[in-house]
Amino acid sequence: MITRKSPNEIEVLRTGGKILAEILAELVRQAKPGVKTILLDELAEKLIIEKGGVPSFKNYRSDPDEIPFPGTICASINNQLVHTPPGVYELQNGDIFTIDIGMKYPAKDGYFTDMATTIPIGRIPALTRKLLKVTEKSLALGISQIRAGNHLSDISKTIQKYVEAQGFSVVRQLVGHGVGYKVHEEPRIPNYFDSKYKDIRLESGMVLAIEPMVNIGAPEIIFSPNSWAVVTADGSLCAHFEHTVVVTENGHDIITKI
Repeated sequence: MITRKSPNEIEVLRTGGKILAEILAELVRQAKPGVKTILLDELAEKLIIEKGGVPSFKNYRSDPDEIPFPGTICASINNQLVHTPPGVYELQNGDIFTIDIGMKYPAKDGYFTDMATTIPIGRIPALTRKLLKVTEKSLALGISQIRAGNHLSDISKTIQKYVEAQGFSVVRQLVGHGVGYKVHEEPRIPNYFDSKYKDIRLESGMVLAIEPMVNIGAPEIIFSPNSWAVVTADGSLCAHFEHTVVVTENGHDIITKI
């Protein structure tokens, strides 16, 4: 079921989104060569709890048979697209690093927000810089289509058209989603157009996690059978940017933006 949040609920979401954006900005500042991703994870959990929230990814599982996610952040490196658990890996000069983070705020009876960014660690080649810029811009272009009366396909088509025109590919096997009452809600929001998805009309009060995932190479990805990590099938670099966005009558409100 697709939910619409009340004005009071949106105000709480807006507060949580601002806090989450500030926490992610601090993680970005601390992400330097030689830093272990587990240390950034520990910092993220500390900051979330200090601000009165709860990490929404830690111990998350989509079904009872799944391994609970062990971290507060997803810490994906280079060809790791999403869902990589934090660990002892030390960031290296030339890496690209994706931080995906979610929070329930307030901790008791709160609401969920979700965001992600991919950053360079030190110097990276021109093509890799382009990948990051294109993916981030595709997020902005997709969000520009959000307003009551438009459709999910307006978002999907806009992201796909721009990314493919730049020579990159859009991941098909993972999509954006609704958010707020749960970590993941309906509707599914693909970053490409596919007629098999019901083309939902956007309504004021919907809260959406828009998250283009883009590969330098082919769009296919691999789900590890023994880990949460998802990687590109051809080993190419990939990027992921995400914001939580509220649909309004006249447009939208990006609530995970400082």
